[in-house]
Amino acid sequence: MLDISDLHVEVDGTEKLHDINLHIGQGETHILMGPNGSGKSTLLKAIMGFGGYTITSGSIVFKGTDITRMPIHERAHLGIGMMFQHPPAISGLKLGKLLGATSHLGNDAIEALAQTVNMEHFLARDTNVGFSGGEIKRSEVLQLKVQQPDFLMLDEPESGVDLENMGLMGKEIANLLEKDVHIVNRRRSGLIITHTGYILDYLEADQGHVLIDGRIRCHGNPREILRVVKEKGYGECLRCKQM
Repeated sequence: MLDISDLHVEVDGTEKLHDINLHIGQGETHILMGPNGSGKSTLLKAIMGFGGYTITSGSIVFKGTDITRMPIHERAHLGIGMMFQHPPAISGLKLGKLLGATSHLGNDAIEALAQTVNMEHFLARDTNVGFSGGEIKRSEVLQLKVQQPDFLMLDEPESGVDLENMGLMGKEIANLLEKDVHIVNRRRSGLIITHTGYILDYLEADQGHVLIDGRIRCHGNPREILRVVKEKGYGECLRCKQM
């Protein structure tokens, strides 16, 4: 579904990502870990096509289409969706209006989806304005449920979420990634940034990656990588790479 080859990305004239190679097959979920400032969010925003994230070399191919120079709205139409770590609050734009503008669903269908994440009473409120951390993340999940993208990028879905909301979030993210369907029949894939690994309590991931100083330093079983990082820190990934 996603092939990234030899990707280099600059932000404000400074190269932040170096020689990134990543392959995510249809139906696969990959976990991305790394210390703060390592370039994880930069990678997601480069894939999504955000302005200010300049691809200086390499390519991003999504479902067989080269999207390296494609504008953000065309990438969304192709089926890429993103949950932000810190989404903006948008005064004057009701959440229900936003959901209606980003899908072909009617109001009844949107309200039914909102009920699954306890957000039906937020549709008439300005998007994310005055929302708690858990409500913001549920709003982000609801937007993805309405958009129904083929490829989901989630930037720290556990951030700012209490245990009660995390249980609901984990269940809904697992549903979005079709974890109840055999992998050969899944049509959705995902790339999830996590610091804590809590998301792995709710879904199985197929592959883990560690990004340090703008380079992917390690690939492997996500639970094993998480265990090593918790016990020995990210420095162990660098030492392992050098062996």
